[in-house]
Amino acid sequence: MASPELSFSDEPITPAGRLFLRPEMDTIIHCALGYKYHRDIDTIKTIVKNSLMIQHPRFCSLLVRDKNGLEHWRRTEVDIDRHIRVVKTAASATSNDGYSDDDVERIINDYIADLAVSTPLSLDKPLWEIHFLEKEKCLVFRIHHALGDGISLMSMLLASCRKADDPEAVATLVTAGRRDWQGRKGKDWIRTLMAALKMILFSFVFCLEFILRCLFVRDRKTVISGGDGTELWPRKVATAKFRIEDMKAVKKAVANATINDVLFGVISAGLSRYLDHRSPNSLREGQQLTGLSMVNLREQPGLQDLKEMMKSNSASRWGNKFGFLLLPVHYHHKMEPLQYVKRAKTMIDRKKQTLEAHFTYRIGDLVMSWLGSKVAYLLNYRILCHTTFTISNVIGPKEEITLEGNPITFMRANTSSLPQAVAMHMVSYAGRADMQIVVAKDIIPDPEFLAKCFEDSLLDMKEAALATI
Repeated sequence: MASPELSFSDEPITPAGRLFLRPEMDTIIHCALGYKYHRDIDTIKTIVKNSLMIQHPRFCSLLVRDKNGLEHWRRTEVDIDRHIRVVKTAASATSNDGYSDDDVERIINDYIADLAVSTPLSLDKPLWEIHFLEKEKCLVFRIHHALGDGISLMSMLLASCRKADDPEAVATLVTAGRRDWQGRKGKDWIRTLMAALKMILFSFVFCLEFILRCLFVRDRKTVISGGDGTELWPRKVATAKFRIEDMKAVKKAVANATINDVLFGVISAGLSRYLDHRSPNSLREGQQLTGLSMVNLREQPGLQDLKEMMKSNSASRWGNKFGFLLLPVHYHHKMEPLQYVKRAKTMIDRKKQTLEAHFTYRIGDLVMSWLGSKVAYLLNYRILCHTTFTISNVIGPKEEITLEGNPITFMRANTSSLPQAVAMHMVSYAGRADMQIVVAKDIIPDPEFLAKCFEDSLLDMKEAALATI
């Protein structure tokens, strides 16, 4: 690590960044990027050298600590050779002819699973790496969460990409709609007043629930429950694949639903299906399984313009700006497929009317500032241990894009180990949505079957939706 003597140009690390840098947490984002045409290592290095990433202050700064132990960023020269690693896998010793697409996907997922536990980034260089899986035509980006959240990193990636059908055009930034708690008829003062009262009531209830979760309230144990120490267990990774058109078909069948409502309905139905397979008749009907979801709190929802994010006074600034929502699902042995989406919509609509995500962001910021990163980590760790799973959803570009003329075939993301036994991270891209499912393999030994439960649940919902037309 660099000298603790600070220079004038050193920049303090944000409270969220300090939390992610705790040795016990040390959260790393893994982003797998597939491409169509083979590239050699020299070409990859040239692409990285010419990318916007290498010009970004966070990606060319060292972590340093002052004499009081406070972390800062210090600009440094980047040695590309130390950040790009060529990976030899089982496919590297032979031609690709003997490997199907499923085999390649399994190799990539197994490699990421091995990275998920006890593979920290070196502190004597900026906190990112690129692992080059040449035979699999895949780049695995390892980026410390202290550098930024999913919205920041996706926005940076797209700034370096171009549309496949228009090589001069930057990839389209997709914005997600955000419902106003005042409702559509904000000019009606009675409706506005009632909406405000509901917002206050639900905010109080949900924020109190969040506090109790930090202290002692926890989900009942099931065969997919993690807990204290599970973050150290070996991992497996599987991919659930969805078509956006299928999700839109389901969305149209449920009034005013969103893709997120459909996703959470799929999670609820898929987990119920999996639990029926693993432990039939062991759960009571309606038993709650609580998910922890990350919510982007920037004023502009969706992906951001990178230049705007880099402005110090920007409302959509770079970094980690997200809050948490507790999103409960319930086990049901048998239920009409679209009912899962309707229940998810009702629950998420109530959450959107509240200040829960803003409350969790502010309370975390205050705890970090007043009590330090250790207390903040302990509270964060307890709520992870007291819930069953983590879920995130990052919206990617609608159209196919290229990186230096090479078409991108898929985008997938996940994070390093959590004390939960299952974490799900979905990224949409060019009409598809891939959800990476990271599990503790001693608790969930068959993540491929869990992925199929999610995929089959969406297909059942689509069939039920088409039947209503």
